[in-house]
Amino acid sequence: MSSRIFQSVIIQMKDATDRVIGVVDDQGFVVACSELTMIGSYHDDVQSLAAETGDQVITTAERSYKLLGGPDSHFDYAVFVGGTDATARCVCVLASVAMNEAKTNYEEKHDKSTFIKNIISDNILPGDVYVRAKELHFSADVPRVVFLIRQIEKTDVAAIEVLQNLFPDRQKDFVLSISETDLVLTKEMQPEFETAELFAIAESIEKALARELGVKVVIGIGTTARHLRELADRYKEAQVAIEVGKVFDDDKSVINYENLGLGRIVYQLPTTLCEMFLQEVFKKNPIEALGQETLYTINKFFENNLNVSETSRKLFVHRNTLVYRLEKIKKLTGLDLREFDHAIVFKVALMVKKYLNSQNKQY
Repeated sequence: MSSRIFQSVIIQMKDATDRVIGVVDDQGFVVACSELTMIGSYHDDVQSLAAETGDQVITTAERSYKLLGGPDSHFDYAVFVGGTDATARCVCVLASVAMNEAKTNYEEKHDKSTFIKNIISDNILPGDVYVRAKELHFSADVPRVVFLIRQIEKTDVAAIEVLQNLFPDRQKDFVLSISETDLVLTKEMQPEFETAELFAIAESIEKALARELGVKVVIGIGTTARHLRELADRYKEAQVAIEVGKVFDDDKSVINYENLGLGRIVYQLPTTLCEMFLQEVFKKNPIEALGQETLYTINKFFENNLNVSETSRKLFVHRNTLVYRLEKIKKLTGLDLREFDHAIVFKVALMVKKYLNSQNKQY
């Protein structure tokens, strides 16, 4: 706690009273005072305060004291006012209120969780990150991963408590409430870790919330932040992972930004460009000309890496039947899915169509 914060409050109160106002630490040394010459001096009557835990004003032979913090707070600092009369006690109470407010604001400003939240919310200048990290004794360049946990269907305020119990290390792992539905976990990782560890962490979160609260979630994972400054970008990646996953991988509850592939590119395209692309690809017939059964066959063909024999086996149809269906698709669209280049174009077209459908639903 900086003595400058206390001194700033005392300066503002100085003109309102002729009493000496100051703050002592738990060793009895004056850390701030309206009489500047007293700063650094020692009060031998402070030792009697060590056993006090109440919220009342404590008087000694020369001064009135009041501990800063709540009724059960540990004695770190106390306000003192010269004198023991009613006026001194009143000034002491008022000064303690002002000091507590300043102390709370200072601690919130320098709290590690608040610091992390300010970074991911872009509420701190990049140049200040290093300075604040040093003040908080924060390791700035260890690998960290951002998990965005979004509650769907129903929400529960107790979700943050469940996660805090799941990740109890308050110096390395930080659970933050971002909105009514969104929670963020920033987790410190070992220098060399496997991607599988991230999925294991996400799955443990998903299971814990489902088991204890009956809450269903979708979790987005950003790429690894190698420095605190990168946390804001990694948080945005986790957001993108959820949004893109909602369109292209709606059956998944855990989506890693690194695994988005083409979906990430398609999601960032303007809808007008997407519509033009579909018109160019399907010159002969629109994609709607393909029935649901045909689209199912196409997706199975892609899932089995364009392997005709394997796809026909999975579809429980004769190989020649599948070949006939592929020929029919070629006739309708002009694209032969057995050719790699045509298959890529068709795959992207399906994703573009899916993206456009999702956009239309939003509007």
